[in-house]
Amino acid sequence: MKIVKFAFALLALGHAVVHADGGLGSKPVLSLALAKRMADACEASATSAGWRPVNIAIFDDGGNLKLFRRQDNAYLHSIQIAKMKAHTAAGLPRSTRALGDIAYANPERPHGIQYVDGFATFPGGLPILTAKGVQLGGIGVSGATADQDEQCAQAGLDAIAEALK
Repeated sequence: MKIVKFAFALLALGHAVVHADGGLGSKPVLSLALAKRMADACEASATSAGWRPVNIAIFDDGGNLKLFRRQDNAYLHSIQIAKMKAHTAAGLPRSTRALGDIAYANPERPHGIQYVDGFATFPGGLPILTAKGVQLGGIGVSGATADQDEQCAQAGLDAIAEALK
């Protein structure tokens, strides 16, 4: 009988903790359909501009790879770089360019972020944010120049702008 009472007490406590704020709120998530639209737009942008072939990586806000695309003849080592850019942008609400600006703006006072393993501090990674600032993930592009990579990632974000409202 004590075990049953204890079990009910745990259930009640768990219910109170979960619903203490009146219930769990919902959070938008990055769907595969949105990731595909982003990659399609990025790829089309790179192709129409005549840039070198690119690798496109998209991560969700949990740091999980949602989609990866490699254009024909894209550089092999750019695979890792695109993933690194996307993963970095998926975990911080800033572009990888902005992180580089923070890291290297004042050499007299380094911030240290440039020493974190796996963080990209150069252009090509952008966070995926809703209009209300909720982070859904990050997109990273590599293979063209760093500025072109960032433009390609922005084309991906622009393609889903309506869905992020």
